[in-house]
Amino acid sequence: MSAGDRGCAASFVFRSLPQKAFSCLEDRDIGDRLLKWSMQGRITAQAFSFDQQFKPYQKDEFVMAFFNDQNVSSSLKLLSASGQWTTLGSKVTKVEATVVPCTQISMSFFDRLYSEGVVRETGDIVKCYDDYYNDILISDELRKVLLLEDSDHYDLFSQLDRKEFLFCLFKHLCIGGTLCQFEDVVGPYLETTKALYKDLVSVQKNPETKEIRIISTVFRVSAYDDNGLCYPSSKSHEQTFSYLIVDPCKRHVHTLYHCFGGSLF
Repeated sequence: MSAGDRGCAASFVFRSLPQKAFSCLEDRDIGDRLLKWSMQGRITAQAFSFDQQFKPYQKDEFVMAFFNDQNVSSSLKLLSASGQWTTLGSKVTKVEATVVPCTQISMSFFDRLYSEGVVRETGDIVKCYDDYYNDILISDELRKVLLLEDSDHYDLFSQLDRKEFLFCLFKHLCIGGTLCQFEDVVGPYLETTKALYKDLVSVQKNPETKEIRIISTVFRVSAYDDNGLCYPSSKSHEQTFSYLIVDPCKRHVHTLYHCFGGSLF
């Protein structure tokens, strides 16, 4: 039975929060980087509120209700085939929502890159002979670690590590868009990943232990209408993505969207 058949699919009501700013995407330096990486003008973040308590096991009902809410379909941005920003608009008949683990609270997660000949102590990324993976140019050890399972250093990150939202953001930024100009040093990728992560994810501090934990639930989502895949795009690509980041305490949803292609000015 699809999520759309369940009686509670319409239980959540959403409201767009256009006043919510994502400072990282408004930052000038980050904007210059996204332009260099062929992502500027093709990436956006939005915020919505919802009206009821959210439990992770409700993900299919929640995501179906999200896409079919009038306030969402009239304001959720996506890029058309001609490269123009538009809104969803269509009636969604099927959704796919994959849970993305989100537990990392420190960028030390990436320190292992420095110890194994992928990134030098100076931050310089070690170069390699050119290779290709699904039309993506690989000219350094960092992209080999991210993309090639037969890389000498692929097992620096376990399969579980690679599913983490923090890793996904880092990988998306490193691979970029169609005309991505790669960095020679790792710093800009790490700084941009951290800024984006902090903007999107909610944390809570335990008053007794002082430990910080992430309270957001993250889904990678796709939506279909009567004509097939309609969001994040009618064409599937690993660099065309949309994530829903749900804060159950504030009852907010953040969306992060990117459509693979050349930079739009």
